[in-house]
Amino acid sequence: MADKYQQFTRTPLGKFATSKLGLPKPPVLRRYRPGQPPLDGPALLGAAPGGRLEKTLAAQLDSAGIEIVRAPSEGTRYGALVFDATGITDPTQLRELYSFFHPVIRDIGPSGRVVVLGTPPELVEGRERIAQRALEGFTRTVGKELKRGATSQLVYVAAGAEEASESTTRFLLSAKSAFVDGQVIRVGTVGTKTAQAPADWAKPLDGKVALVTGASRGIGAAIAEVLARDGAHVVALDIPAQGGELSAVANRVHGSALQLDITADDAPQRLADHLTQRHGGVDIVVHNAGITRDKTLAKMSESAWDAVITVNLAAQLAVNDKLLADGVLREGGRIIGVSSIAGIAGNVGQSNYATSKAGVIGMVNEAAPRMAERGGTINAVAPGFIETQMTAKVPLMIREFGRRLSSLAQGGLPVDVAETIAWYANPASAAVNGNVVRVCGQGFLGA
Repeated sequence: MADKYQQFTRTPLGKFATSKLGLPKPPVLRRYRPGQPPLDGPALLGAAPGGRLEKTLAAQLDSAGIEIVRAPSEGTRYGALVFDATGITDPTQLRELYSFFHPVIRDIGPSGRVVVLGTPPELVEGRERIAQRALEGFTRTVGKELKRGATSQLVYVAAGAEEASESTTRFLLSAKSAFVDGQVIRVGTVGTKTAQAPADWAKPLDGKVALVTGASRGIGAAIAEVLARDGAHVVALDIPAQGGELSAVANRVHGSALQLDITADDAPQRLADHLTQRHGGVDIVVHNAGITRDKTLAKMSESAWDAVITVNLAAQLAVNDKLLADGVLREGGRIIGVSSIAGIAGNVGQSNYATSKAGVIGMVNEAAPRMAERGGTINAVAPGFIETQMTAKVPLMIREFGRRLSSLAQGGLPVDVAETIAWYANPASAAVNGNVVRVCGQGFLGA
């Protein structure tokens, strides 16, 4: 559904009204198109003394075709400001952030990127732990101060995982992360040996098989399209009632369709058999299927509660257990859940939905160590307000409130969720495990 307010703000009358009345001005976000430059402008790269990532970052930016500058110059519009903060081992050294960013923060261009890299606080001790935790407050605030679609992120890179951070650096600096803002991402050491750059960064999933549930429309269809664009053969799954739309999606992405109710008792076995017999296994499992049955708790029926918990959580756990137990998920496999901002902040009338989506986060937390032992990963996305058929049915004022209540002052698109999932699925993201990244334009609700 078109954001008519955003369209209005780009008209002469809209520009005048928003300026005079102090109304939000949703920027036009730069989203990924094949063949486009990685950034609109050079990346200014800096580091605190003693930082361990600067050389690696320089090599990664150069490999991605990004122009690097080391010192600010008057009149330059930067596509990104990238700072290695791993050298900050005492709170007194946090002044390094101010010294680097203060002179240039106004020079970042439209849809520019701020990326700060640090060391996971839980892996260090004493004052260094305090200083590294402080980075989160800085990056989240910068994200709220930036204008014109620019975003800010913090990436904690464990010592020894420097080389394994490339997929994350590329994703956050690219237009693929248009609606990801104010996030904290962890790159660990487990998986570093298998985190290898793909032969072709434009086709990182070449030769992979990806299962996408709830794939007939909306976010699920976008996920199928992006994973196929990146080279995967997509097995698009949805309930039989969605068979026509499901087939259309599968045909469009040159994949295959599977009509199956994942809540059925025999669904995990049937799915495992299908993936094994038709494809020899699966590399990527995206749990996108979900439903809502909204009522306040006092008015909610038992059937509404049970249906949402079953589809959104219990069925996913059953599928995971079967695919892992039978070895259907191949070595280095990816499991990716779709949570929600409701699972973080809660939402009136959605106690069942919020419970299920918080459970998806719990699924990631619980399974991450086990997946790491198997050479795989499990992560989740938590979308905020995304422009879909479902949100188009939300009452006008609630819909407008949802759209504007973020640093980017607009709703996201299904492709924004899909791009984040594709980053998780990338073979080079093997050291990204146990993360929950919000795709919400740094929504003002939730953590």
